[in-house]
Amino acid sequence: MKGFKIASFALLAMAALSACSDNKTEQVAQKDVEPQQQKQQQKVMPEGLQTYSAEAFYETKSIFGSSINHDGTAVLVSNDESGVFNAYKYPLDGSAPTQLTASTDDAVWVTSWFPEDDRILYSSDQGGNELSHVYVRNLDGSITDLTPGDKHRAGFYGWHEDKKHFFVATNERDQKAMDLYQYSIEDFSREMVFENTDAMNLSTISDDGRWVVLQKVLSNRDNDIYLVDLNSDDNALIHVTPHEGYVSHSVYTFTPDNKKLIFGSNGEGEFQQAYSYELETGEVAPEYAADWDVSFFYYSENGKYRVAGINADSQTKLDIVNTETGAPLVLNGLPEGDLRGVSFSDDEERIVFYINSDVSPSNLYTYDIEAASAKRLSNSLNPEIQESHLVSSEVVRFESFDGVEIPNLLYKPHKASADNKVPGIIWIHGGPGGQTRKGYNAVIQHLVNHGYAVLGINNRGSSGYGKTFFHLDDKRHGEDDLQDVVYGKKYLQSLDWIDDEKIVVMGGSYGGYLTMAAMAFTDEFQLGINIFGVTNWVRTLESIPPWWESFRDALYDELGDPAVDKERLTRISPVFHGDKVQKPVLVVQGANDPRVLQVESDEMVAAIRANGVPVEYVLFDDEGHGFSKKANRITAQNAYLDFLKKHL
Repeated sequence: MKGFKIASFALLAMAALSACSDNKTEQVAQKDVEPQQQKQQQKVMPEGLQTYSAEAFYETKSIFGSSINHDGTAVLVSNDESGVFNAYKYPLDGSAPTQLTASTDDAVWVTSWFPEDDRILYSSDQGGNELSHVYVRNLDGSITDLTPGDKHRAGFYGWHEDKKHFFVATNERDQKAMDLYQYSIEDFSREMVFENTDAMNLSTISDDGRWVVLQKVLSNRDNDIYLVDLNSDDNALIHVTPHEGYVSHSVYTFTPDNKKLIFGSNGEGEFQQAYSYELETGEVAPEYAADWDVSFFYYSENGKYRVAGINADSQTKLDIVNTETGAPLVLNGLPEGDLRGVSFSDDEERIVFYINSDVSPSNLYTYDIEAASAKRLSNSLNPEIQESHLVSSEVVRFESFDGVEIPNLLYKPHKASADNKVPGIIWIHGGPGGQTRKGYNAVIQHLVNHGYAVLGINNRGSSGYGKTFFHLDDKRHGEDDLQDVVYGKKYLQSLDWIDDEKIVVMGGSYGGYLTMAAMAFTDEFQLGINIFGVTNWVRTLESIPPWWESFRDALYDELGDPAVDKERLTRISPVFHGDKVQKPVLVVQGANDPRVLQVESDEMVAAIRANGVPVEYVLFDDEGHGFSKKANRITAQNAYLDFLKKHL
């Protein structure tokens, strides 16, 4: 199970206000890559083009997880077929999957099989409150909560190479700090192996249980990596990344022999590249480079294969090589799409992975390396929906108000033409610092299928395009990034198949904030759809959860310190400017959201209503920052479409 390294809570915190909570990788706007106005590709109209209901789109299964069990016969996944994510066992011979958990309320996020039997580890929170616990499903089907309690969160941090222990971190001692515990697989007894007294970000631990990796955030563009040798007497911090100026670092993995740490740095350019740090000597050397950010880097169980992921212009490109020969591993006979979640069996003879594209949700595959043959294990798309009736996105770019080039994904409905103009929706991702990426998105596909063009904008401040581009919106939120959205409208209006009088702005989390900012601070858009968006930056930044404490300074550095920048934060917070909203708005909110509190949406709705402007409010009592239940996703999706039809 080498290479299975848990994404740290740090990555969540840096995207604390994101619906997707993507890691803030840092990349730069590419000049002269595409013409300002791209000629639209000629498309052949699918025969008998159909529109599908939200229920049809969400009849599609969402699945993820790629842990292979000890004997190489099955893979562990989370699947929402029941309406709520539960754990499933998918046999690698292609036979029918077996449901392992039966939650009807809280989503089950699978983590791993046990190394020598078919027990499983998974995590789950309570109604979206993000206070996740770590659970074991025992062989008899009973469930054990390894981290009981109601005010702390926990996460799995990997297996010990002895296969008798595993690591879990919790903030039960101090809500601001994640301490690391080693658990026995026999009776689940535990001992603390690292007390995080400095409340630094706990990143990972080596498979031999010796080296703990910590990250210290200095600002939103500058951080450091430290090691602690648990075999030492004093647990002194070892500085891995001394540097001058602003440099962002990330942690990838340890080498299988536990002799080197592989980490990322953008100190030599715009993009995160991989470096190795030799644990005994402290020697640093380049390990892997690409023309874009290196998003992840890991090894198979015994190190025979190395996997690198590159975030190439909103699409993940994989580079898998045989470390013994240096030859690339070429996977034959696969459909088009991005490979995701690549995982190797313990004997390194088989792999499992997902293939995902704009028109096809993730489907699970297994691949026999020696036989060079693939087997598909899932059929995720509702069979009533034809892929040819869905739409692939096109990467387009436009120049914003100051000449900065803005990358986007454009979805053009099949029936759109100069003779059949369609409304346009600007879709704004979460963050700040998220990225609109290629891949299946039921929300977007449903809207496009019903005749709405969608421009998925990567406004300045988005990850994926270099550190310069990433930091262009620092303490300029609601200003320069909002102008990018306005210029996105101008771009859509330049297309002869867009109805330039019917352009809508829509987004979730930080995208919901920019949606409300667009409706309050401009008169450019006909409608706004705000999905759990921040509307009061003062309150949001004053109510940062304790477990994001190590990132407080970084968030303040990017967005502003409410003790210092209250005037500006008030000026850019839509809730204080509801009287300026002149066009209809739909607000969608989860009552258990710990990031964007319900009171923000309550107050925003009240402010708009006081202005006499139509506003609709959909509140889910059993959701947090995002919708984990299929029924709620359908309700929200129908609300989007009904709102558009009613007011547009």
